[in-house]
Amino acid sequence: MAKTVSVWVALVVLACSLTAISAEENGESKEFVLTLDHSNFSDTVSNHDFIVVEFYAPWCGHCQSLAPEYEKAASILSKHDPPITLAKVDANEEANRDLASQYEVSGFPTLKILRNGGKNVQEYKGPREADGIVEFLKKQSGPASIEIKSAEDASNFIGDKKIVIIGVFSKFSGEEFENYTALAEKLRSDYEFGHTLDAKYLPRGESSVTGPVVRLFKPFDELFVDFKDFNGEALEKFIEASSIPLVTLFNSDPSNHPFVIKFYNNPHDKVMLFANLSSEVVDSLQSKYREVAEHYKGQGISFLLGDLEASQAAFQYFGVKESQVPLIIILNNDGKKYLKANVEADHLAPWLKDYKEGKVPPYVKSEPIPVENNEPVKVVVADTLEDMVFKSGKNVLLKFYAPWCGHCQKLAPILDEVAVHYEKDANVLIAKLDATANDIEDPNFEVRGYPAVYFRSADGNITSYEGDRTKEDIIDFIEKNRDKTVHHQESVKDEL
Repeated sequence: MAKTVSVWVALVVLACSLTAISAEENGESKEFVLTLDHSNFSDTVSNHDFIVVEFYAPWCGHCQSLAPEYEKAASILSKHDPPITLAKVDANEEANRDLASQYEVSGFPTLKILRNGGKNVQEYKGPREADGIVEFLKKQSGPASIEIKSAEDASNFIGDKKIVIIGVFSKFSGEEFENYTALAEKLRSDYEFGHTLDAKYLPRGESSVTGPVVRLFKPFDELFVDFKDFNGEALEKFIEASSIPLVTLFNSDPSNHPFVIKFYNNPHDKVMLFANLSSEVVDSLQSKYREVAEHYKGQGISFLLGDLEASQAAFQYFGVKESQVPLIIILNNDGKKYLKANVEADHLAPWLKDYKEGKVPPYVKSEPIPVENNEPVKVVVADTLEDMVFKSGKNVLLKFYAPWCGHCQKLAPILDEVAVHYEKDANVLIAKLDATANDIEDPNFEVRGYPAVYFRSADGNITSYEGDRTKEDIIDFIEKNRDKTVHHQESVKDEL
């Protein structure tokens, strides 16, 4: 069956490709993704029982990568019965900003599934390549829970690499069944749901139960777990808690990635052990780590084991080095990090105990303090933020930037000119901080995008700069917001 579906999808892709070539030859170009904006969004959405909307920004690299895959998926899904519509909104356009805000768009691209004319909104949490988008949306557009009518149905549906939830019932009616299907509708973008009248079809667990019972299948730990409380809230908590492995494995196997994403999205304190999993001496470390995870089960702490080779992006994010492996990092809900390098198996339990008792100091990622800092725009790092910005007694304009950010690069020479303008003013400092290489601990600085520019006056007022990025506008802003008392005293001193 799966092979037939794959062949069918391949034929549809080929047919779409030939159609596109034919259209190009005739000077035509059909776009399957609908372009929406503030003027036609509501009318279009209200006319669809099911529609997917991408909120994007033209400058966003991830959006540019998604665009051809999204268009390809839209062309395939336009042939689906019934057709599935994909749309897009340029959320960078000023006129569409309110729309993006309404749908809580905080990054790009953000995809939303809108059902029932837009009355039901869910995050799209599926793949980002065409075939994956197609298969995911086919399931999302169908019933929230699939009826299992045979052992073959169950085998094909459950598999051994994903989480699947099956409700076993004596009849498909009543309060328990209604609560179950309502929750399936609510969580359908996160999990796959099924229901059956006969537990004998299911591959694992007690086969004689007549229900009502919910059996959650998973590819880790005990492989399945049953639950009999059909209160919606209790059932949801059970699913969420059971869907996180005791120790989440982060390696190059893509089937593990959904669990890694769930690990990072959960509200618990996150303990991460990074090690070379191909090393001969790693077994005792893994075994002890699992013991520690078992000890803290149910105490609001989640555990992850990351393979060195697959964790390079994490190393860059946390500002750590391979020489520190085996390395344990804790990330808590306040965004604070705690670190122990070159950890041994016997260190794990005592160090976690010290952390729980508040005896481990936070780790702050910082670039080295510059040996020389003679350029007009001064370099601030995490370890000098307090002294250079908060204790300097100066009026400080601070740019938070990312080295790869084009807008930051464009602003750099303008800030150089502003800094030169203030070179002889001892009470004004123009500075920059690489926000990708330094932790920003102070809650006054909320950096959601780059560049983010803040001004701290000598008397302690902190203001975000939102004006035009010209030398004249920035200088005018500084003059209006600097500590007037200090400025006045300097002027008097100069006159004397």
